[in-house]
Amino acid sequence: MSAGYIISFVIYLITAFIMIGIGGSNLRSKTPVGFYSGIKPPKEEELTDVPAWNKKHGMMWVLYGVTIMLSWGIGFIIGDSVWCLLPLCSGVVLPVFLMIWYHHSLIRRYHQEDV
Repeated sequence: MSAGYIISFVIYLITAFIMIGIGGSNLRSKTPVGFYSGIKPPKEEELTDVPAWNKKHGMMWVLYGVTIMLSWGIGFIIGDSVWCLLPLCSGVVLPVFLMIWYHHSLIRRYHQEDV
């Protein structure tokens, strides 16, 4: 294993652990969690089910961390080829768009209309 593989593994591992940590924090939170860093989380009275909201957001972040590690593993299996960049990059970037879509579907599901 070359130094490049080790360095990339450490970077992906740290990144994955950060995402999993965000997910764990969301799962344990008693107050509503936010998704974007620049947007305030909804208030408790704005949501129909705060524990479900937090659980679904937390699991989303945990799955993102796992996806990051899986993308590194697939890239490692492909080896020293330009094709290894496909899973490495898509495992980090594509899930973000899915997470944004899922967050908006959670807003439609748990946000109260009359608040």
